Amino acid sequence: MSEEQGPTEWVFGEPIGVGPWVGEPPRDPRYDPVLLAEGDRRNVVDAYRYWRREAVVADLDRRRHDFHVAIENFGHDHNIGTVVRTANAFAARAVHIVGRRRWNRRGAMVTDRYQHVHHHPEVADLLAFAAAQDLAVVGVDNTPGSTPIERTPLPPRCVLVFGAEGPGLTEEARAGADLLVSIAQFGSTRSINAGVAAGIVMHSWVRDHADLDTAW
Repeated sequence: MSEEQGPTEWVFGEPIGVGPWVGEPPRDPRYDPVLLAEGDRRNVVDAYRYWRREAVVADLDRRRHDFHVAIENFGHDHNIGTVVRTANAFAARAVHIVGRRRWNRRGAMVTDRYQHVHHHPEVADLLAFAAAQDLAVVGVDNTPGSTPIERTPLPPRCVLVFGAEGPGLTEEARAGADLLVSIAQFGSTRSINAGVAAGIVMHSWVRDHADLDTAW
C-alpha cells in the first residue's frame, strides 16, 4: 500500500474514491504510481485523485488564502482537529496551535497531511509571528468590547484567534488582538462550540475576500 494512502486515510463503511487507473497511465510526475496501480481511496477532491501528497500540498500552496487560524491549546482542546479540517476546506494559509504541542488529530480526518500546522509555546510567540508577517490579529470571543462579526468586515491579511472550549480567549490573546469579534447568538447557551465558531468566522472571511469562482 502506498504511504500516500496509509491505513489512517481509509474510511469506515463503503470505500470512497476510485479504483486502479484504467488505460495508459499518465506521465505527469504529480501522479503516484502506486495509487495509479491500486486505486485512490483518500479523502481528497476529485481534482487531486492519484496525485502524490507533496503535489497536492504544492498545488494547495498556490491556492491558499491570506488568512491564518490560531487556536489556544492550554487544556487539550478536542476541537483542534475540527479546526484543522475546516481550515483545510477553506484553504487557510496555515493553522497555529498555541500552548500544548500535542493535540487529538482524529477530528482532522487526515487533512493535517495537507495543511500547514505550526506550534507556538506562548501567545506572545504567535503575536510576534503576526507582527513579523504584517498580519492583523483578530480575536474571536463573546466578551464585552467585541463587535458582531455579522457587521464587521475582516481584514484581508489576518490571523483568526480562537480560545479553548469553555474559557475562551486568554487575557493575553484579547489584549494582543487588533480586533475582537463575536458571533450573534439567539438561544439559551452562552457560547457555541469552538470548532463551530471557527468555521463561521473562516466562512465570513471567505465571503468577504475569496474569489468564489476558484472554489471546487
